[in-house]
Amino acid sequence: MVRVTLRSRQCRSALLLAAALVLGGCSSGILIGGAPDDPATNSATANLASLTDVVMRNPNDPQAYNVRGSVYGQSGLTKEALEDFNRAIKLDPKYAQAYANRGLVHRQINRLELALADYNRALQIDPNYAAAYLGRGVVHRLRGQLINALNDFNKAIAIRPDSAQAYYNRGLLYQSQRQHQFAIDDFSTAVTLSPQQSEPLVARALSYLAVNDARSAATDLDAAVQAEPRNLQAWVARGLAYERLNNRERAAGSYAQALNLRRDHAAAKEGFTRVGGVYGKQYQTF
Repeated sequence: MVRVTLRSRQCRSALLLAAALVLGGCSSGILIGGAPDDPATNSATANLASLTDVVMRNPNDPQAYNVRGSVYGQSGLTKEALEDFNRAIKLDPKYAQAYANRGLVHRQINRLELALADYNRALQIDPNYAAAYLGRGVVHRLRGQLINALNDFNKAIAIRPDSAQAYYNRGLLYQSQRQHQFAIDDFSTAVTLSPQQSEPLVARALSYLAVNDARSAATDLDAAVQAEPRNLQAWVARGLAYERLNNRERAAGSYAQALNLRRDHAAAKEGFTRVGGVYGKQYQTF
């Protein structure tokens, strides 16, 4: 039996009115860009000291800078990542992966024009670079250029039909347009291709909720919170799914778990109150 207790100190915060969940508002937690397709990046450790040693021993190797830049980027060290990608590109102006990786960093800090330019340059160098189509598609989606985004996601899938990231991001696009059956199909493919990822499960659950299939949503969210116990969105969505199934125990437990992760989360607070949750009480979540 798994139980969760909502810490009583959270009752100090006033309850706020909030919408349950905004469908289509989820952002991709799956890394996109050039890095995932680079075997050197995939095998690199987060030991930046060791990577720096490689760079010092190979100061004219663009791949060394690209690998370290990727790790910097994954660690949130934006300035250092951009410096490494700039150096890699200076050493090899036709290094498509470095452009795509730099584009990813620019996108993450909302420099969408620069990101778009980098993805375009990567695709000029390598017209069959699936990760660059995927990254550019995300930029188009963020800019509201949905047809361009769809075309890029379709191209990425055509080149790499095994790319869970491409199906996931295309699913988000369909979901944002309330084309939930198309979204569910794409999220299902992403789940099959990358079953260890919780994001496609959460996204598919949101579309199931949108089409009033709370049972399927709950099944997905059960798997998502077990795969990633600290996924706030998954716990809130799970609370809503079990609330719709009239399972107040699991609904309250899910909302409580979300509030334990972030005590000021408005939707979790409202849901917890709505199902009659009591602060300090233990709830069975499974």
